[in-house]
Amino acid sequence: MAAVIYTKIKRLALRLRFEELVAVVFLLPMVVITLRAHGYFSAGGNIPKYIRGDLQRLIAVFFLIAVFIALRKWNPGGKIYCFIREAAPFGLAVAIYTNLHDTIYFVNPHDIHDILIKIDAWMFGVQPVLWAQKFYHPILTEFFSFCYMNYFIIPLVVPFTLYFRRKYFEYREALLGVVLSYYFGYFLYIAFPAAPPRLVLADQFTRNFYGYFFDAAQRTVIISAASSRAAFPSLHCGTTLLAMIYAFKHARTMFWAFLPIAVGLILGTVYLRHHYVIDILAGFALAIFVYFVSPKLDRWWCKKRIKADTSDRSCEWVKGN
Repeated sequence: MAAVIYTKIKRLALRLRFEELVAVVFLLPMVVITLRAHGYFSAGGNIPKYIRGDLQRLIAVFFLIAVFIALRKWNPGGKIYCFIREAAPFGLAVAIYTNLHDTIYFVNPHDIHDILIKIDAWMFGVQPVLWAQKFYHPILTEFFSFCYMNYFIIPLVVPFTLYFRRKYFEYREALLGVVLSYYFGYFLYIAFPAAPPRLVLADQFTRNFYGYFFDAAQRTVIISAASSRAAFPSLHCGTTLLAMIYAFKHARTMFWAFLPIAVGLILGTVYLRHHYVIDILAGFALAIFVYFVSPKLDRWWCKKRIKADTSDRSCEWVKGN
Protein backbone atom coordinates (compact mmCIF):
# COMPACT_ATOMS: atom_id res chain seq x y z
CA MET A 1 0.00 0.00 0.00
CA ALA A 2 2.75 2.43 0.98
CA ALA A 3 4.63 1.65 -2.22
CA VAL A 4 1.53 2.37 -4.31
CA ILE A 5 0.97 5.72 -2.56
CA TYR A 6 4.64 6.63 -2.99
CA THR A 7 4.50 5.79 -6.71
CA LYS A 8 1.39 7.95 -7.21
CA ILE A 9 2.89 10.88 -5.31
CA LYS A 10 6.12 10.59 -7.28
CA ARG A 11 4.21 10.50 -10.55
CA LEU A 12 2.20 13.57 -9.60
CA ALA A 13 5.34 15.40 -8.48
CA LEU A 14 7.07 14.70 -11.78
CA ARG A 15 4.22 16.39 -13.62
CA LEU A 16 5.18 19.64 -11.89
CA ARG A 17 7.86 22.07 -12.93
CA PHE A 18 10.58 22.66 -10.35
CA GLU A 19 9.16 25.99 -9.16
CA GLU A 20 5.70 24.40 -8.86
CA LEU A 21 7.13 21.53 -6.82
CA VAL A 22 8.85 23.95 -4.44
CA ALA A 23 5.60 25.89 -4.03
CA VAL A 24 3.75 22.70 -3.09
CA VAL A 25 6.46 21.79 -0.56
CA PHE A 26 6.22 25.23 1.07
CA LEU A 27 2.42 25.36 0.96
CA LEU A 28 1.89 22.91 3.84
CA PRO A 29 4.04 24.79 6.40
CA MET A 30 2.44 28.04 5.19
CA VAL A 31 -1.02 26.66 6.02
CA VAL A 32 0.03 25.24 9.40
CA ILE A 33 1.96 28.31 10.59
CA THR A 34 -0.64 30.79 9.32
CA LEU A 35 -3.45 28.95 11.12
CA ARG A 36 -1.31 28.65 14.24
CA ALA A 37 -0.65 32.39 14.28
CA HIS A 38 -4.31 33.15 13.63
CA GLY A 39 -5.35 30.81 16.44
CA TYR A 40 -2.84 32.36 18.84
CA PHE A 41 -4.16 35.89 18.32
CA SER A 42 -7.79 34.74 18.16
CA ALA A 43 -7.44 33.34 21.66
CA GLY A 44 -6.47 36.80 22.87
CA GLY A 45 -9.39 38.41 21.09
CA ASN A 46 -7.20 40.82 19.12
CA ILE A 47 -6.14 39.68 15.65
CA PRO A 48 -3.60 42.06 14.05
CA LYS A 49 -4.36 43.41 10.61
CA TYR A 50 -1.38 41.62 9.04
CA ILE A 51 -2.52 38.25 10.44
CA ARG A 52 -5.98 38.80 8.95
CA GLY A 53 -4.23 39.62 5.69
CA ASP A 54 -2.24 36.38 5.93
CA LEU A 55 -5.47 34.38 6.27
CA GLN A 56 -7.04 36.20 3.32
CA ARG A 57 -3.90 35.55 1.28
CA LEU A 58 -4.10 31.86 2.16
CA ILE A 59 -7.69 31.71 0.92
CA ALA A 60 -6.64 33.51 -2.28
CA VAL A 61 -3.89 30.93 -2.89
CA PHE A 62 -6.33 28.02 -2.66
CA PHE A 63 -8.75 29.89 -4.92
CA LEU A 64 -5.98 30.31 -7.50
CA ILE A 65 -5.14 26.60 -7.27
CA ALA A 66 -8.82 25.69 -7.74
CA VAL A 67 -9.05 27.93 -10.83
CA PHE A 68 -5.88 26.37 -12.21
CA ILE A 69 -7.22 22.83 -11.73
CA ALA A 70 -10.56 23.74 -13.32
CA LEU A 71 -8.87 25.30 -16.33
CA ARG A 72 -6.62 22.27 -16.71
CA LYS A 73 -9.67 20.01 -16.96
CA TRP A 74 -11.71 22.40 -19.10
CA ASN A 75 -9.15 23.70 -21.58
CA PRO A 76 -5.59 22.48 -20.85
CA GLY A 77 -4.18 23.86 -24.09
CA GLY A 78 -5.88 27.24 -23.82
CA LYS A 79 -4.04 30.55 -23.67
CA ILE A 80 -5.54 31.47 -20.28
CA TYR A 81 -4.45 28.19 -18.71
CA CYS A 82 -0.96 28.48 -20.21
CA PHE A 83 -0.52 32.05 -19.03
CA ILE A 84 -1.75 31.26 -15.50
CA ARG A 85 0.70 28.37 -15.32
CA GLU A 86 3.54 30.67 -16.35
CA ALA A 87 2.52 33.49 -13.99
CA ALA A 88 1.30 31.52 -10.97
CA PRO A 89 4.75 30.59 -9.58
CA PHE A 90 5.59 34.24 -8.99
CA GLY A 91 2.26 34.96 -7.29
CA LEU A 92 2.50 31.80 -5.17
CA ALA A 93 6.09 32.57 -4.17
CA VAL A 94 5.18 36.09 -3.07
CA ALA A 95 2.10 34.89 -1.16
CA ILE A 96 3.88 32.00 0.55
CA TYR A 97 6.96 34.10 1.29
CA THR A 98 4.85 36.93 2.74
CA ASN A 99 2.78 34.67 5.00
CA LEU A 100 5.80 32.76 6.25
CA HIS A 101 7.90 35.87 6.85
CA ASP A 102 5.00 37.40 8.82
CA THR A 103 5.04 34.43 11.20
CA ILE A 104 8.76 33.78 11.69
CA TYR A 105 8.49 34.37 15.43
CA PHE A 106 6.24 31.30 15.73
CA VAL A 107 9.03 29.14 14.26
CA ASN A 108 12.22 30.64 15.70
CA PRO A 109 12.00 33.39 18.34
CA HIS A 110 15.80 33.69 18.79
CA ASP A 111 16.66 37.03 17.17
CA ILE A 112 20.15 37.90 15.97
CA HIS A 113 19.75 41.63 15.24
CA ASP A 114 22.13 42.54 18.08
CA ILE A 115 24.85 40.63 16.21
CA LEU A 116 24.02 42.41 12.96
CA ILE A 117 24.28 45.78 14.71
CA LYS A 118 27.74 44.86 16.00
CA ILE A 119 28.85 43.73 12.54
CA ASP A 120 27.76 47.03 10.99
CA ALA A 121 29.58 48.95 13.73
CA TRP A 122 32.71 46.84 13.17
CA MET A 123 32.63 47.45 9.41
CA PHE A 124 31.96 51.19 9.49
CA GLY A 125 32.78 52.45 12.98
CA VAL A 126 29.23 53.86 13.13
CA GLN A 127 25.70 52.60 12.64
CA PRO A 128 24.95 53.45 8.99
CA VAL A 129 21.22 53.84 9.62
CA LEU A 130 21.97 56.42 12.34
CA TRP A 131 24.70 58.13 10.29
CA ALA A 132 22.24 58.49 7.39
CA GLN A 133 20.15 60.91 9.47
CA LYS A 134 22.42 63.80 8.42
CA PHE A 135 21.12 63.40 4.86
CA TYR A 136 17.39 63.49 5.66
CA HIS A 137 15.51 65.76 3.27
CA PRO A 138 11.90 65.53 2.00
CA ILE A 139 12.94 65.27 -1.65
CA LEU A 140 15.52 62.58 -0.92
CA THR A 141 13.00 60.75 1.25
CA GLU A 142 10.46 60.86 -1.56
CA PHE A 143 13.00 59.55 -4.09
CA PHE A 144 14.13 56.66 -1.90
CA SER A 145 10.52 55.84 -1.01
CA PHE A 146 9.60 55.69 -4.70
CA CYS A 147 12.55 53.39 -5.39
CA TYR A 148 11.70 51.20 -2.40
CA MET A 149 8.15 50.80 -3.70
CA ASN A 150 9.64 48.98 -6.71
CA TYR A 151 10.95 46.03 -4.71
CA PHE A 152 8.34 43.72 -6.24
CA ILE A 153 7.99 45.61 -9.52
CA ILE A 154 11.49 45.10 -10.94
CA PRO A 155 11.65 41.32 -10.22
CA LEU A 156 8.19 41.03 -11.81
CA VAL A 157 8.64 43.27 -14.85
CA VAL A 158 11.99 41.84 -15.97
CA PRO A 159 10.89 38.19 -16.48
CA PHE A 160 7.46 39.04 -17.86
CA THR A 161 8.91 41.52 -20.34
CA LEU A 162 10.97 38.62 -21.65
CA TYR A 163 7.83 36.46 -21.71
CA PHE A 164 5.82 38.94 -23.79
CA ARG A 165 8.80 39.37 -26.11
CA ARG A 166 8.49 35.61 -26.68
CA LYS A 167 11.92 34.93 -25.16
CA TYR A 168 10.50 31.95 -23.35
CA PHE A 169 13.61 30.24 -22.05
CA GLU A 170 15.15 33.55 -20.97
CA TYR A 171 11.88 34.25 -19.15
CA ARG A 172 12.04 30.84 -17.46
CA GLU A 173 15.60 31.47 -16.32
CA ALA A 174 14.68 34.83 -14.77
CA LEU A 175 11.42 33.69 -13.20
CA LEU A 176 12.91 30.57 -11.66
CA GLY A 177 15.80 32.55 -10.19
CA VAL A 178 13.55 35.20 -8.64
CA VAL A 179 11.10 32.61 -7.29
CA LEU A 180 13.82 30.46 -5.73
CA SER A 181 15.42 33.52 -4.13
CA TYR A 182 12.22 34.02 -2.11
CA TYR A 183 12.25 30.43 -0.88
CA PHE A 184 15.98 30.36 -0.09
CA GLY A 185 15.56 33.72 1.63
CA TYR A 186 12.83 32.39 3.85
CA PHE A 187 15.09 29.58 5.08
CA LEU A 188 17.65 32.21 6.05
CA TYR A 189 14.96 34.23 7.84
CA ILE A 190 14.14 31.17 9.90
CA ALA A 191 17.80 30.43 10.66
CA PHE A 192 18.68 34.07 11.40
CA PRO A 193 15.55 35.98 12.51
CA ALA A 194 16.24 39.67 12.94
CA ALA A 195 14.05 42.74 13.37
CA PRO A 196 14.88 45.79 11.22
CA PRO A 197 16.68 48.87 12.57
CA ARG A 198 13.49 50.96 12.45
CA LEU A 199 12.33 48.79 15.38
CA VAL A 200 15.50 47.77 17.18
CA LEU A 201 17.19 51.18 17.12
CA ALA A 202 14.01 53.25 17.45
CA ASP A 203 15.17 54.96 20.65
CA GLN A 204 18.50 56.01 19.08
CA PHE A 205 17.18 58.01 16.13
CA THR A 206 17.40 61.73 16.80
CA ARG A 207 15.64 62.92 13.64
CA ASN A 208 12.50 61.91 11.80
CA PHE A 209 12.33 61.85 8.03
CA TYR A 210 9.27 62.76 6.05
CA GLY A 211 8.35 63.05 2.41
CA TYR A 212 5.14 63.29 0.47
CA PHE A 213 3.07 60.81 -1.53
CA PHE A 214 5.59 57.98 -1.95
CA ASP A 215 6.80 58.28 1.63
CA ALA A 216 3.25 57.77 2.88
CA ALA A 217 2.71 54.93 0.42
CA GLN A 218 5.84 53.00 1.37
CA ARG A 219 4.95 53.25 5.05
CA THR A 220 1.59 51.61 4.38
CA VAL A 221 3.09 48.70 2.43
CA ILE A 222 5.66 47.72 5.06
CA ILE A 223 4.39 44.28 5.95
CA SER A 224 3.91 43.40 9.65
CA ALA A 225 5.91 46.40 10.81
CA ALA A 226 5.34 45.58 14.45
CA SER A 227 6.62 42.00 14.37
CA SER A 228 8.83 41.64 11.33
CA ARG A 229 11.79 39.27 11.68
CA ALA A 230 12.77 39.39 8.01
CA ALA A 231 15.78 41.69 7.97
CA PHE A 232 18.56 39.20 7.17
CA PRO A 233 19.17 38.85 4.29
CA SER A 234 17.64 41.78 2.41
CA LEU A 235 15.54 40.13 -0.28
CA HIS A 236 14.57 43.60 -1.47
CA CYS A 237 18.19 44.07 -2.51
CA GLY A 238 18.84 40.44 -3.40
CA THR A 239 15.93 39.97 -5.79
CA THR A 240 16.52 43.40 -7.29
CA LEU A 241 20.16 42.56 -8.02
CA LEU A 242 19.14 39.19 -9.44
CA ALA A 243 16.53 40.74 -11.72
CA MET A 244 19.05 43.35 -12.85
CA ILE A 245 21.54 40.61 -13.75
CA TYR A 246 18.91 38.95 -15.95
CA ALA A 247 18.00 42.32 -17.46
CA PHE A 248 21.66 43.02 -18.27
CA LYS A 249 21.96 39.57 -19.81
CA HIS A 250 18.74 39.50 -21.85
CA ALA A 251 17.25 43.03 -22.06
CA ARG A 252 20.03 45.61 -21.87
CA THR A 253 17.79 48.64 -22.50
CA MET A 254 15.57 47.66 -19.59
CA PHE A 255 18.66 47.27 -17.42
CA TRP A 256 19.74 50.87 -18.01
CA ALA A 257 16.18 52.12 -17.49
CA PHE A 258 15.88 50.38 -14.11
CA LEU A 259 19.44 51.05 -12.91
CA PRO A 260 18.79 54.40 -11.13
CA ILE A 261 15.74 52.93 -9.39
CA ALA A 262 17.63 49.79 -8.37
CA VAL A 263 20.51 51.81 -6.91
CA GLY A 264 18.03 54.08 -5.11
CA LEU A 265 16.21 51.04 -3.72
CA ILE A 266 19.42 49.59 -2.29
CA LEU A 267 20.52 52.87 -0.71
CA GLY A 268 16.98 53.51 0.45
CA THR A 269 16.83 50.35 2.54
CA VAL A 270 19.37 51.97 4.90
CA TYR A 271 18.08 55.54 4.60
CA LEU A 272 14.49 54.40 5.34
CA ARG A 273 15.71 52.26 8.28
CA HIS A 274 14.59 48.92 6.83
CA HIS A 275 17.95 47.11 6.79
CA TYR A 276 21.44 46.92 8.22
CA VAL A 277 24.23 47.04 5.66
CA ILE A 278 25.18 43.44 6.41
CA ASP A 279 21.64 42.48 5.32
CA ILE A 280 22.29 44.04 1.93
CA LEU A 281 25.59 42.20 1.49
CA ALA A 282 23.92 38.92 2.44
CA GLY A 283 21.14 39.63 -0.08
CA PHE A 284 23.74 40.19 -2.80
CA ALA A 285 25.48 36.92 -1.89
CA LEU A 286 22.15 35.08 -2.04
CA ALA A 287 21.40 36.58 -5.47
CA ILE A 288 24.72 35.40 -6.89
CA PHE A 289 24.26 31.96 -5.35
CA VAL A 290 20.76 31.60 -6.82
CA TYR A 291 21.90 32.83 -10.24
CA PHE A 292 24.34 29.92 -10.54
CA VAL A 293 22.35 27.26 -8.69
CA SER A 294 18.82 27.69 -10.10
CA PRO A 295 19.60 26.43 -13.65
CA LYS A 296 21.41 23.42 -12.19
CA LEU A 297 18.36 22.54 -10.08
CA ASP A 298 16.06 23.03 -13.06
CA ARG A 299 18.26 20.80 -15.25
CA TRP A 300 18.33 18.09 -12.57
CA TRP A 301 14.54 18.08 -12.22
CA CYS A 302 13.90 18.28 -15.96
CA LYS A 303 16.05 15.21 -16.57
CA LYS A 304 13.88 13.29 -14.11
CA ARG A 305 10.72 14.54 -15.83
CA ILE A 306 12.05 13.68 -19.29
CA LYS A 307 12.98 10.19 -18.11
CA ALA A 308 9.47 9.75 -16.72
CA ASP A 309 7.97 11.16 -19.94
CA THR A 310 6.13 13.92 -18.03
CA SER A 311 8.06 16.95 -19.25
CA ASP A 312 6.64 19.93 -21.13
CA ARG A 313 8.17 22.79 -23.09
CA SER A 314 9.86 24.16 -19.96
CA CYS A 315 12.32 21.24 -20.23
CA GLU A 316 13.13 21.58 -23.91
CA TRP A 317 16.35 23.48 -23.19
CA VAL A 318 17.68 20.38 -21.41
CA LYS A 319 17.03 17.95 -24.25
CA GLY A 320 20.16 17.30 -26.22
CA ASN A 321 22.37 19.08 -23.67
